[in-house]
Parts: sequence; C-alpha cells; structure tokens
Amino acid sequence: MDAKLTLKLDKLVIEKAKEYASSNQRSLSRLIESYLKSLIEKEFSKVENDFEISPFVKSMQTGVKFPTDIDYKQEYSDYLAEKYK
Repeated sequence: MDAKLTLKLDKLVIEKAKEYASSNQRSLSRLIESYLKSLIEKEFSKVENDFEISPFVKSMQTGVKFPTDIDYKQEYSDYLAEKYK
C-alpha cells in the first residue's frame, strides 16, 4: 500500500535526483523508495546473519585480491595467446 511522504531537501539535490531518476527511467519516488529499502534490508541482514557458513563453502574462499583497474578482456586475450602459441 502506497502512502504519501513530504520531504524537505536542498533544491539542487532535488534537481540532480530528478535528472538521475529520469536518466534511469524511474520516478523520483521509486528511486527514493528503492534506496530506503536497501538501507532497511542491509540493516536487517546484519541482524539475520546469525547462521554458520558450511566448511565446504569456506573452503572455496581463496583470499586472492584482484586490482580494481584490471583489464579482464586483455588478461584473457593474453592468456589465450600464450595458451595457443
């Protein structure tokens, strides 16, 4: 059930938010609703995360960290070029 909510925000923030919502083909109301839901779900998941991860799933963890600027396509291309020399 939808209900009405009145917010007071900075004019510039409203304008930019409207532009963002429009560029993503969403209404500003739905954009704000999605954001608030994500906050609630994140907080809820912290509380509900009281289950234990199985040893099998833990064993799949590698601890390998990848650089954020890695070019995956180039890396794969290099790998294939080396593999099929």
